[in-house]
Amino acid sequence: MKTSLYLFLLLFVTLSFAQDKSLDLNMAVTGYDADSKSWLYPQRLSGLKWVPNTQKYSHLIERSSGLVITNGKEADTITVAEVSAATEKELRSIPFLSWKDQHTCFIKIGSTYYEYDVASKKSKEILSCREGSENHDFNSSANLCAFTVDHNLYIASAENSELPVTKFNDEQIVSGQAIARFEFGITKGTFWSPSGERLAFYQKDESRVHDYPLLDMTKTPGQLESIKYPMAGQKSELAKIGIYEVKSGEITYLKTESSGLDEEHYLTNVAWDPNNVHVYVAEVNRDQNHMKLNKYDAASGELLATLFEEKNEKYVEPENPPLFVPGVPNEFLWFSERDGFMNLFRYNTNGELLGKVTPVDWVVKKVVGFNSKSTEVVVEGTGSDPRENHAFAFNLKTGKMRQLTKTNGTHYVQLSTDGKKMLDTYSSISVPKNVDLIDLKSLKAENIFSAANPLADYKYGSTEFLKLKSSDGSDLYGRIIKPSNFNPEQKYPVLVYVYGGPHAQLVTNTWLGGSRMWMNWMAEQGYILFTLDGRGSAYRGFNFESCIHRQLGKLEMEDQLIGVDYLKSLPYVDQDRMAVHGWSFGGYMTTSLMLNYPDIFKCGVAGGPVIDWKWYEIMYGERYMDRPEQNEDGYKETSLIDKVSNLKGELLLIHGTVDDVVVMQHNLAFVKACVEAGVQVDFFPYPNHKHNVRGKDRVHLMTKVLNYVMEEMAD
Repeated sequence: MKTSLYLFLLLFVTLSFAQDKSLDLNMAVTGYDADSKSWLYPQRLSGLKWVPNTQKYSHLIERSSGLVITNGKEADTITVAEVSAATEKELRSIPFLSWKDQHTCFIKIGSTYYEYDVASKKSKEILSCREGSENHDFNSSANLCAFTVDHNLYIASAENSELPVTKFNDEQIVSGQAIARFEFGITKGTFWSPSGERLAFYQKDESRVHDYPLLDMTKTPGQLESIKYPMAGQKSELAKIGIYEVKSGEITYLKTESSGLDEEHYLTNVAWDPNNVHVYVAEVNRDQNHMKLNKYDAASGELLATLFEEKNEKYVEPENPPLFVPGVPNEFLWFSERDGFMNLFRYNTNGELLGKVTPVDWVVKKVVGFNSKSTEVVVEGTGSDPRENHAFAFNLKTGKMRQLTKTNGTHYVQLSTDGKKMLDTYSSISVPKNVDLIDLKSLKAENIFSAANPLADYKYGSTEFLKLKSSDGSDLYGRIIKPSNFNPEQKYPVLVYVYGGPHAQLVTNTWLGGSRMWMNWMAEQGYILFTLDGRGSAYRGFNFESCIHRQLGKLEMEDQLIGVDYLKSLPYVDQDRMAVHGWSFGGYMTTSLMLNYPDIFKCGVAGGPVIDWKWYEIMYGERYMDRPEQNEDGYKETSLIDKVSNLKGELLLIHGTVDDVVVMQHNLAFVKACVEAGVQVDFFPYPNHKHNVRGKDRVHLMTKVLNYVMEEMAD
């Protein structure tokens, strides 16, 4: 009995001592405790990759101080000193890029690419791009790298020569950069053929797009720097796709005007076939309700065929290029939401549908790879719980499914070269970070890494999940964070953190439930933190995500109010002290809630908010709202300019002065409307910051936001 009592007291004292530290806001924002010199995010196997054609994998040691190559039992380590000696560069970390083969990896130092031999510990310089160049796209098959300088495109070769692909004097003709403001899954502007013999590239003519002025106040006097910003309903860029032949230096442009779509249509999701002969382009009309997958001859630029078309009265949004099945050069997989959820369909290169590969009623997100015989495709998707991410294998012909990851949580996987094993990195609300090695045949999992709880010594709020119902019966997933010393007999103020828009999901079964650490700090100040993913948010299927079409903010606010009603039903919530905060679309939602439902929130902080969708850019804005002339009522109802007189609570507006995503015209117009209406509002600019405030200024931002909430809620 005495022994049991002693162990109990020892455990109690240990736990009490272990959680004696308190987070400060600087720690919570930066994720770093300067006193203990420790990071507060879970450790991970950074840069984890399979070594080709082996059962080995590699990962960087924390802060990239070394590269470990291991089979799980024996390990070799490459040090920073060894790479520095081999490259004759003084390095503070290993700039690992990727593996070439089982003996050689690629590294990049500045604008120079090297091969590093892991056995001899020697390096060889491959090529060097011009200093100050951008948008590097390295092709390891041909040892070539595409890059841009200003608005023109170049290629660096192994002979250290520089090939100018384009030579336009007109700065409004931009080559080799992403187009359509990074919508439609577009992340870059160059696309190498598999062999590296040809380079496809985007080119956009922005001469018809209005210049939008941004003030650079670091100059004396201040200078205006213009960006091209096509607002809803206005003229857009004109896009082309060029094909550059490396040997001849010739450029051929795809004849995309043959598609039959309007002049300003979008060229999305470019893909080469395995034989370097054909280019596939998903082309979307400007109204974004009609897509054609077109096949072009790379040599002549001729349109060979429209393989299939997709139409929807709301919108069609291709975000993934055709993916060819290894060893089967005449078959590819295509992502489509045509049946309500993002799924994979198998086609041949004549456009014949061969079958639906993933016959499921949940969202397939990504193709990870194929088994060695190309009979199964491995994908990541939500599975039955949209807050999670799992790996599944589907038979390409029958659609038969195997779930490869079973533990609840969010999994990201990598296949070995032979498709027999898988590295599974995952976390959950209760698991900081784990990595398992999984045999795809037996599904036996061997744990190779487990991160400790980095907050074990700190007091931080508890996170719980919840599920509510929307007015149409849809499940709405939420997250609530309570103080570590939560007392159900006490009344707590609430901060609702909201985004609410497309392509975002805040509530996930990951470490801390997807919350940011400042939320846990805020909970420790005696607050309840609440977040709800309403209709329009990601990974819930087309109907759930597209019901917001032509009426942005309406259903999203309705769902947030369902969350508010839930909060009001809790005996420990102080209904008179509720605040709301969000950024970007969340800033729009914050301002909308404060104006449309002025009696609910005592204060709000809106960062980078959209105020009127007519001032937002074409590609995103017109997808969800159509053009202003097509949806006059929708634009009028969702504008916040004429609603300023509704404001009752205290509202702080924040904006980066050179925001090129939500331009500051939104906030300035709102402040002007408040002045004209005699309505008091608070405004804080972040000079020379873009859409997000990053770096050390991030601490200043969150201090400003949370101090404002606490001061207003204390009144």
